[in-house]
Amino acid sequence: MSQEIRLETGAGREGSGMRGLRLGRIGGISITLDWSLLIIFALITLILSAGVFPSWHPQWGNGTILATAAASSVLFLASVLAHELSHALVGRRLGLRIEQITLFVFGGMAHLEEEPRTWRSELGMAIVGPLTSLVLGFAFLYLARIVTGPIEIDPEQPVKMLSTLSPLATVLFWLGPVNILLGLFNMVPGFPLDGGRVLRAALWWMTGDLVRATRWAAAFGQGFAWLLIASGFAMILGVRVPVFGAGPVGGLWIALIGWFLNNAAMMSYRRVMLQQRLGNLPVTRVMHRDPAHMTTDLNIQDFVDNYLLGSSQRVFPVIDEGRLRGLVCLADVRSIDRERRAGMRVGEVMIPLERLQTLSPTDQASEALDRLTQYSVNQLPVVEEGRLLGMVTREDVLKWLSLSRGSANRGESSGGG
Repeated sequence: MSQEIRLETGAGREGSGMRGLRLGRIGGISITLDWSLLIIFALITLILSAGVFPSWHPQWGNGTILATAAASSVLFLASVLAHELSHALVGRRLGLRIEQITLFVFGGMAHLEEEPRTWRSELGMAIVGPLTSLVLGFAFLYLARIVTGPIEIDPEQPVKMLSTLSPLATVLFWLGPVNILLGLFNMVPGFPLDGGRVLRAALWWMTGDLVRATRWAAAFGQGFAWLLIASGFAMILGVRVPVFGAGPVGGLWIALIGWFLNNAAMMSYRRVMLQQRLGNLPVTRVMHRDPAHMTTDLNIQDFVDNYLLGSSQRVFPVIDEGRLRGLVCLADVRSIDRERRAGMRVGEVMIPLERLQTLSPTDQASEALDRLTQYSVNQLPVVEEGRLLGMVTREDVLKWLSLSRGSANRGESSGGG
């Protein structure tokens, strides 16, 4: 999927947009578990322990059922991580910048810092995820067969075979079909699902136009999303939907997935449109120069009285001896009690330079917008050899886009007369 888009305001901290638990790095890619993942873990565990596994093993105790369900949930989330990791590793081999994977309530997301440059790289990165899930699915079924050995299935009671499975075999027999279904679901040609990205790659190859290919693939994605939403509401009302079944809990989940895919399709198309319009515009064209700044030894109470309260600027560079030392913002000061502010200095509360995301003057405005989105911050400093050249905000980029659109519209009007 394309990278997520958030609108929170921050001061440019590295990773300030990452909520949850950071597990570490695999192949140079940061792995983060969003706290919303607890919802899907609890939901899968509840469904398995309250319905699926008791029907398979009526003779099992509650402890065995709950432990098997929890282990299945953990391994399923590990399978989702493997799916996303395959995207990220292949994407990096194809020259794409992918620094982070986030697992969250709707699955996983490999954060792209840029759109693929060719349809071949799009195709290669998109197709490997579903293939990984399919390989995992068949591998789990193969391992289950090794664990159980030869099994005799009664044609009149095929489900009875499940009651003879051990906890390990039960986990493997459940994980196999689930991963196969995950791979097949992701191949639905609806952007930004993997199948939608495969469709976009094919359309891109046929038309040579990334924007047009994205528009068509996103339209397929929105159509599929609305189908899911309609199916979900039908299930809530008691209608049995082919493949999905019936029931309010499943229906609500299907509708939420549809809502997420619809928003993701719209956001992905808008992102491509913005990148096309920004083109090779250098970041120095959109940054604002000479922002108000201060030194590390400035008293925090003076900073509040003379800078924060008298200015609409929310983030201030901290500069000593002509070099950027860090940033300080309203949120950093707000966490300090009023009686302590007079005895503290800016250098004690600022975000140091080594913890900041920064831009260089050779970066493009589209890259600035991507980083602002990825790290959920509202501004980034433009730095060259330790010297601050300016600051870039979302508003700076959007203002340029608005003015360029106005100029283009006036040019079209005058040219048509």
